[in-house]
Amino acid sequence: MTESGPRRGPGQGHRDLTKGPILSTLLIFSAPTLASNILQALNGSVNSVWVGRLLGDSALAATANANVVMFLVFAAVFGFGMAATVKVGQAFGAGQVDAARRTFGSAIGLCLGLSLVLAPLGWVLTPHLLHAMRTPPEIFDYALTYLRLIFVAMPASTITVIVGMGLRGAGDAQTSLRFMIVSVVLDIALNPLLIAGFGPIPPLGIAGSALATAIASYIAALGLIVFVYARNLPLRLRGRELAYLIPHPAELRYILVKGLPMGAQMLMISAAGIIMIGFVNHEGAVTSAAYGASLQVWTYLQMPAMAISAALSAMAAQTIGAGLGNRLGKITRAGLILNTTITGTMTLLLLGFDRPVLSLFLGPTSPAVDAARHIQFLASWSYVLFGMTIVLFGTMRAGGVVIAPIIVLAIAMYPVRIGFYFAAYPALGPDALWLSFPVGSAAATIMATIAYRRPGWRAKARAVDEAECSEESQADGDCSGRMAPAL
Repeated sequence: MTESGPRRGPGQGHRDLTKGPILSTLLIFSAPTLASNILQALNGSVNSVWVGRLLGDSALAATANANVVMFLVFAAVFGFGMAATVKVGQAFGAGQVDAARRTFGSAIGLCLGLSLVLAPLGWVLTPHLLHAMRTPPEIFDYALTYLRLIFVAMPASTITVIVGMGLRGAGDAQTSLRFMIVSVVLDIALNPLLIAGFGPIPPLGIAGSALATAIASYIAALGLIVFVYARNLPLRLRGRELAYLIPHPAELRYILVKGLPMGAQMLMISAAGIIMIGFVNHEGAVTSAAYGASLQVWTYLQMPAMAISAALSAMAAQTIGAGLGNRLGKITRAGLILNTTITGTMTLLLLGFDRPVLSLFLGPTSPAVDAARHIQFLASWSYVLFGMTIVLFGTMRAGGVVIAPIIVLAIAMYPVRIGFYFAAYPALGPDALWLSFPVGSAAATIMATIAYRRPGWRAKARAVDEAECSEESQADGDCSGRMAPAL
């Protein structure tokens, strides 16, 4: 039997985020997510070091091109995962565990199904994507091999992302961290072995780096699933609950209506990234390699804001679910304080030690090092502003606001950032590219603040309706046969 009816406690693995001091609770809850994000970034960075040192600048530039494409592909998955996180958090805040499981199952079924379609499709379309990005000929073959094998890892990565997001909505940020550690350790260990070869393992070059990522992803995903069931965590699905993996129409509608705009935010970011890669590639292979190394550093600068925003969304969603909307402003202020402190400190440290950091990726004698240092100086500080925007979006997302962030990002990324590039390029040359980052980020922060201060979205933010949750839970009693052919 599963829990149904109002206000049943979720049991082991759930954390109540609606009580206690806000700043310390947000810091403690975001810490595992931040650690997980940093580990993931470290994983990418170490792999980039192996690729850059063992295979050269062209291979490193190829991974940068491929990673932008994968961010684009995963945008929808992240959007659906964020929508599920919000509703799972609201359901737990309202004490409706079965409703949380329904949302979680629908998100898993939808996203896994999409990944199983997109993985082979991506394999076929990879050459066309790289041509559209104007990938330089000297790195095209590297990027083609690398990206195709990364698509192979997509189903496992999807499972890990969605399960981790669902658990975070339930107040559990520790479990996904454990298996991120497993994935990172395996990936870092396997990369040099598969790239350069070892004993009976032949040297696989750039394919070895991507294959290491795929192997680590599948082992971590399998381990995560086993752990969820072994520990009987609240979102595990058993018996008739397995029918939740076939998306329920109401859950599917919510995930699509809320998730598509959230995914569209990431699509716009990644599409803008692809456009910027095209502009960078036009400047030549050295600039492309310098930009690839800069992206690795910027990944770290984005991590605190992304982790704080994710934790803040789960915290705000549970707060809304519990009917404590008066805490939302305090939660947001705590997030802004944490972002400014952590991201600002990291930016200063990375700018202070930029040469040794960039030399890790490019090698100390690479001509791309000085170019990358110049890029860092002009653009890195924009991520403090970026973080403020993401934190504001995190609270609004928990209240169901999905359109305003799209409008803000669409304006900041395209007419502002890209418009600045075209307008300033005749006078500034390539520096127009790097300065477009702080210009776009400043515009986004101003617009996000205006949207956040509008009172309308707070009035519309509501908890999961308890009567509706109870009705839906009871309606599941004997409907698995009807749901079975839904896909």
